[in-house]
Amino acid sequence: MAEIEIQNVTKTFSGSKQPAVNDVSLRVRDGEFMVLLGPSGCGKTTLLRMLAGLDFPDSGQIVIGGNDVTALPPRQRQIAMVFQSYAIFPHLTVFENIAFGLRMRREPNDAVKPKVERAAAMLNLEAFLGRYPAQLSGGQRQRVAVARAIVMEPKVLLMDEPLSNLDALLRLNFRAELKKLVQELGATTIYVTHDQVEALSLGNRIAVMRTGEIVQCAAPMQVYDRPATEFVGSFIGNPPMNFLYGQLEWRGGAMRLVFGDHGLNLPGTYPIPDRRMVLVGVRAENIEALAEPTPQALPARAEVVEPLGSHLLITATLGQQSVKIVAKTDFPAFPAQPIWLRPEVDKLRWFDTETRREISSV
Repeated sequence: MAEIEIQNVTKTFSGSKQPAVNDVSLRVRDGEFMVLLGPSGCGKTTLLRMLAGLDFPDSGQIVIGGNDVTALPPRQRQIAMVFQSYAIFPHLTVFENIAFGLRMRREPNDAVKPKVERAAAMLNLEAFLGRYPAQLSGGQRQRVAVARAIVMEPKVLLMDEPLSNLDALLRLNFRAELKKLVQELGATTIYVTHDQVEALSLGNRIAVMRTGEIVQCAAPMQVYDRPATEFVGSFIGNPPMNFLYGQLEWRGGAMRLVFGDHGLNLPGTYPIPDRRMVLVGVRAENIEALAEPTPQALPARAEVVEPLGSHLLITATLGQQSVKIVAKTDFPAFPAQPIWLRPEVDKLRWFDTETRREISSV
């Protein structure tokens, strides 16, 4: 068992008034791939370093596999860590880099060789075992760093933005290989990234962090489809979720969402006050662009049209508010041209205008 429990952990660095990690609690299930996602400075790497034993919390508790490891050094935690900067030794061959932890654990030579070869095979490094890091590409060096971690057969694997130094194509290919590798290992994995695509594609769950706190923790598509706050919706997604101010009004026994002089009829009933101002969140792919007016469509004006190969990304104005729409490549859109927008009403998400949190009652 390698379940991880983080209980009310707080960490403030000397000279800072704001905690880097503020009263964070999180449970990671045995064998789960958990992603810590957030912008730079949100506390995700600090939290990972406390899990590794490289930093220690000011308060709170860290439990791994039922054992309180809050004050234990890294070597007593049965964890392995992959760093952003590779951190492999330039004077050692690939074989010796991978074997380094086993040597420090004083494993016999006849046990080291098969373990290193097995880890190298998992990462397609068999042909490079005799080379030095200077003779490797960036992607190969990252593979060495991962192999050095998995050869230790850790209960917990920690990764701190391991793909950020790779170019886009390498990152795409290595991401798929890494997901397959972690599934084969079965280790409990915590992966830190600021890249939303990595988070959505790799994690069983995503914990989104902001200013030292976890603002939402859920399965990837739940985070994408049902963001708990405006911040989550605007941070995840390319383009990010649109947020528009609108007013909900009862008209003739039905609810209507009004933007200025135009509105949408909403199905069902809503136990909310009449004429309540709300912040409406809707993804670009959940808005249909139309060249002619039609029922349930809002008049808008195209401002920027970006061909992106598989689709068009249109930036339009709805009244005084900006909105992005994904359209088919053959949609006749031009700057300064009127268009009509028909959102999927069941895909609309509702947020409080003051707290910026999702309104669950709507």
